[in-house]
Amino acid sequence: MDPMRGQGGIQMLLTAEREARNIVDAARDLKTARLRQARDEAEKEAANYRSQLESEYQKSIVETTGSKDSTAKRLEAETESKIQILKETASKVTADIVSTMLIKHITTVRP
Repeated sequence: MDPMRGQGGIQMLLTAEREARNIVDAARDLKTARLRQARDEAEKEAANYRSQLESEYQKSIVETTGSKDSTAKRLEAETESKIQILKETASKVTADIVSTMLIKHITTVRP
């Protein structure tokens, strides 16, 4: 056997092993990149779906209860109108109370 041929065979094996390792590393890197891409796409899709559900939920809340501003304004207007009605009623009754009840009570002598 030729000693040079043995050395050449070992070198060929080492070279082939390096090439195989490079191919395996490249495949592993490609697989990792694909997994990252799939995870990113899944996260993006989940975020879009979550956003869509949130907007539908907010829309249904607005439809059933109205917006917060309109509800607050409506309640404020109702409160103001009720206060005004109470003030008007009190001003109408005040004269009767003063004239009839208080004056009558003051002028009535008890035995």
